Amino acid sequence: MSGLEIGLIGFGVLLLLLALRIPIGVAMIGVGMVGYVTIAGEAALFSYLKTETYWRFTAETLSVVPLFLLMGQFAAKAGLSQALFEAAYTWLGHRRGGIAMAAVGACAGFGAISGSSLATSATMGQVALPELRRFNYSGSLATGSLAAGGTLGILIPPSVVLIIYAVMVEANVATLFQAAFIPGILAALGYILVIAIVVRVNPEAGPAGDRATRAERWGALAKIWPVLVIFLLVMGGIYLGFFTPTEGAGVGAFGTFLIAITRGGMRMSGFIDALLGTAQTTAMIFLILLGAAIFNAFLGFSQLPIFAADFFGNSGLSPFTILLGMILLYIVLGFVMDSLSMIFLTVPIFWPIIAGLDFGMGMTPDETKLWFGIISLIVVEMGLITPPVGLNVFIINSMAKDVPMIETFKGVIPFFLSDIVRVAVLVMFPAITLILPQLLA
Repeated sequence: MSGLEIGLIGFGVLLLLLALRIPIGVAMIGVGMVGYVTIAGEAALFSYLKTETYWRFTAETLSVVPLFLLMGQFAAKAGLSQALFEAAYTWLGHRRGGIAMAAVGACAGFGAISGSSLATSATMGQVALPELRRFNYSGSLATGSLAAGGTLGILIPPSVVLIIYAVMVEANVATLFQAAFIPGILAALGYILVIAIVVRVNPEAGPAGDRATRAERWGALAKIWPVLVIFLLVMGGIYLGFFTPTEGAGVGAFGTFLIAITRGGMRMSGFIDALLGTAQTTAMIFLILLGAAIFNAFLGFSQLPIFAADFFGNSGLSPFTILLGMILLYIVLGFVMDSLSMIFLTVPIFWPIIAGLDFGMGMTPDETKLWFGIISLIVVEMGLITPPVGLNVFIINSMAKDVPMIETFKGVIPFFLSDIVRVAVLVMFPAITLILPQLLA
């Protein structure tokens, strides 16, 4: 049996294990080790493991992951989510659908200091759902807007998933953050436009809230100054080259820690909870990283990525047709997998194919890496709101127990369509993604 055949079998076995709900880190480690031994032998595997484990987890780039996760934990403890929602509510709440729009805007703001979609959904759901219920928003619009808004947590920088992508393709984290900024803003505006259309078609789905006075509006904005300071300090410092991403994450974590103490009244128990939450999520991500490294080493021995790149490069298909096929596969995988799993599973195979294609837009290899990374990120985030494994939908629906799950999935359909339009625009116009990195280069 050839190495290519073993690689194909291993890939199929991995998909089967994931369908059986085996954790992706465990599945990758198991399949990767068996495949590695089958092709290269036990001695080669042990030699690889003794060095890979050390070098993988001592890479400075990865230290940014727990720091950004910790920053999100402290931000939640500081009560910044409530301040963000109140500020957005005072400016938008008096419009039809305005409270749902405010929830999306608050999700975007919290995502800018969180980096996690699930954390954004869980935190903003607790804050916004009571207001949406108070004004009798339809269950589908209320839960659908929050589930979709939560996806902004992994698109608007800092993004943990984007950091993982950068590590896997050896891209610059700061430049990827720059590339994600404008698409992230477009995502938030697109979701707000969707709400405006929904309430125009069905005004009863999103009644208008109370109109705030001018003093209340400016007073609410004054309460979110810590969010603006942290974002401008961290992301501005990273964008302008004052900080490395790791240094910026450290500054952000310390800043949100001080805010959590002074404004949120965080005590020792809350501090310990934040550390434990960060440690648990970091351990999960790092286990998947190790599994991906072992599985990718196995695929490298099998020559599967090289074969795939050569096959599609010589297939005669246009580069955009191949890219469209990848996007469709991402959408299908999103029905059964989470975003991190999709990134770890597909990027080692997809990126060599994309790198060998000429899209005819004058992009350099590094610019193609940024462009493909943002498109991939948007498509995998769509999996967070698609059935049957839409994690954001499950999180929001667990808080709104009076709303049937099917209603929540119906509610996210317009936002899913908005995502498709946004992907199409970014594919056709790479300059939207690349303009900020080019300006700040």
